[in-house]
Amino acid sequence: MKKKILITGGAGYIGSHVNKMLSEEGYETVVLDNLSKGHEEFIKWGVFEKADLANMAEVEAVFKKYDIGAVIHFAAFIEVGESVKDPELFYKNNLKNTLNLLEVCRKFNVDKFIFSSTAAVYGMPVYTPIDEIHPKSPISPYGRAKLMVEEILKDYSDSYSFNYVALRYFNASGASIDLDIGEWHEPESHLIPLIFDAVSGKRQDIKIFGTDYDTQDGTCVRDYIHVLDLAEAHILALEYLLSGGKSDCFNLGNGKGYSVRQVIDMVKKVTGKEFMITESERRPGDPSVLIASSKKISEKLSWKPKYGLEEIVKSAWQWYRKKEKLI
Repeated sequence: MKKKILITGGAGYIGSHVNKMLSEEGYETVVLDNLSKGHEEFIKWGVFEKADLANMAEVEAVFKKYDIGAVIHFAAFIEVGESVKDPELFYKNNLKNTLNLLEVCRKFNVDKFIFSSTAAVYGMPVYTPIDEIHPKSPISPYGRAKLMVEEILKDYSDSYSFNYVALRYFNASGASIDLDIGEWHEPESHLIPLIFDAVSGKRQDIKIFGTDYDTQDGTCVRDYIHVLDLAEAHILALEYLLSGGKSDCFNLGNGKGYSVRQVIDMVKKVTGKEFMITESERRPGDPSVLIASSKKISEKLSWKPKYGLEEIVKSAWQWYRKKEKLI
């Protein structure tokens, strides 16, 4: 019988897109999610097991029930601001629960692990584009917990029969082209859907935090990567591990930066609508520019992003209209 791929947090934004793509590629998947943040409506592929990584008995029951060949681990809280307000919550959920998962993996001899990491492990950039050897100095409990997991994975890989790939995302955006699934966070904190809220009238305005950065138009520059490009990278990483690949870390970004104003202008172009923009003070800890170098994954796994900002915004807008029942 074919071994199954376990996707923790598979009811979430990126996890559900990876589940969809894996299923379309012929993999058999098991989604493990406690639905505290994810959406059961997004589990349209594979089998679903409602379980919590904090409960070892529930996790072990899933590993007993299915022959797991690899784990793709998405289950985590993602709000950076919330991690600053309540670090204990993040260390328990994002760090301790990952250790629980790893303990069960070892018990059941599952030795292939893909970890959903983040550009937040780098902290304030010393140089851009940021490559994988850039200094790591996270400035939030969210980023520190992710980096701690990466360090733990390296130790496990060095000491046990265990191989992992850590994928460091930059700004994940967009939705599946067929609009089956898309971005749906509660509360929403990502720029593109927040702008859509201003377009639709759900928000009074969209705020630009800081217009005096050392960038072309004074607003922050970020690297936006389509969720489908991210999903493809996870499949390439899985195939790499299944074919005997050794532990490694890779950045996932477009290698291009767009300012907040450029994103706002693209939303205006795609939607054909105007909305109120309010200029506000900088937020603490926001770097001027965050752009990834994805040269390493391009060379090692032949990954190349297919989608640019316009396609990201178009797919995200179509999904938003469907989600908000505007179409």
